[in-house]
Amino acid sequence: MHTRLSVNINKIATLRNARGGNNPNVLKAAIDAQLFGAEGITVHPRPDERHITYKDVREIKPIITTEFNIEGNPSEKKFIDLVLEVKPHQVTLVPDASQQLTSDHGWDTIKNKAFLIDVISTFKKAGIRVSIFVDPDLKMVEAASNTFTDRIELYTEGYARLFAAGNPIKAIKPYVAAAELANKLRLGINAGHDLDLHNLAYFKKHIPNLDEVSIGHAIISDALYLGFENTIQLYKRQLQTEA
Repeated sequence: MHTRLSVNINKIATLRNARGGNNPNVLKAAIDAQLFGAEGITVHPRPDERHITYKDVREIKPIITTEFNIEGNPSEKKFIDLVLEVKPHQVTLVPDASQQLTSDHGWDTIKNKAFLIDVISTFKKAGIRVSIFVDPDLKMVEAASNTFTDRIELYTEGYARLFAAGNPIKAIKPYVAAAELANKLRLGINAGHDLDLHNLAYFKKHIPNLDEVSIGHAIISDALYLGFENTIQLYKRQLQTEA
């Protein structure tokens, strides 16, 4: 199965915002990522707009032809309003706190069932595919199917940490189980967080029917040394190889 690579360009915006102005240019980064082979562009606007701004999101959608994915916490009304206005191909719901440095856990799809059903319904009525961020916990995956989401995004920090420690079999095991259950429940499967050139091929090989990976920090970091175009091509190659 072909797995799509969606490039998260938040870190481009972080660098721009450090000095103000428009260098590096976030819109050009989105266009270039697409030109260099990215099959999706991901942004994660946070309430304080410390990297990607709401203005960026509005300006990116009309200038790209590849898939557009907006991540964020739907507890913020302005996030919901933004998504409904921009109408990306996909919205990924993440349970971040307002000042959180980065995403570090998935939804409790049992406790938040009613809330998720409501917000997912809102987005799906607008014709937007919905994915929700979950840990590789079978109870959470099963309960995700009861929210009527289209996909889940497996939070892969735990996998990356164990893989780096030299335990790839232990690292991948809960993700394989979660993916197999998602397949049975007819949920699409995305994945993201700390996936990189070292661990991506192994993850792809073992996860059945992996639709998409969203990668930002590692791609932008690698691009400093390897170049943006080359880096995107290297990541795509990891998704095609047999690890």
